[in-house]
Amino acid sequence: MGYQKVLVTVAVAADSQVLVQKAVSIVRPYNGQITLLSMVANPELYNSFAGPMLGDLRNLMEEETRLFLEQLRQQAGYPIADLLVVQGELGDGLTYANQQRSFDLVICGNHSDHLMNKLSCSAARFIDTSQTDVLIVPL
Repeated sequence: MGYQKVLVTVAVAADSQVLVQKAVSIVRPYNGQITLLSMVANPELYNSFAGPMLGDLRNLMEEETRLFLEQLRQQAGYPIADLLVVQGELGDGLTYANQQRSFDLVICGNHSDHLMNKLSCSAARFIDTSQTDVLIVPL
């Protein structure tokens, strides 16, 4: 049995291509579908004095993320079914996406070299509450 519907969490970073290629290698033999998901940081966390500019900053960050996802889609060498941009915590974003589409596998990257950080990754809440398989790829 192969994975048919795979959700890949990516950041606006060059090493996200590694995660996309991992997903492609997993779904290609089964003609599966890949959805890319990226989180947009909440600008209110960075500057509480910006006031009216926060809406513009949020829109700019979301547009930049969508452009990056589209670039990943074009470089994938395999059809990417959907692109999702969500705000908030990664665990909440994964739960929301999985409720909307029900994925067979979620692929996340981990940049940490420290053992405790590897064990308590951002996707931990999703892993604890979901029946979906999760693949954590060291980056």
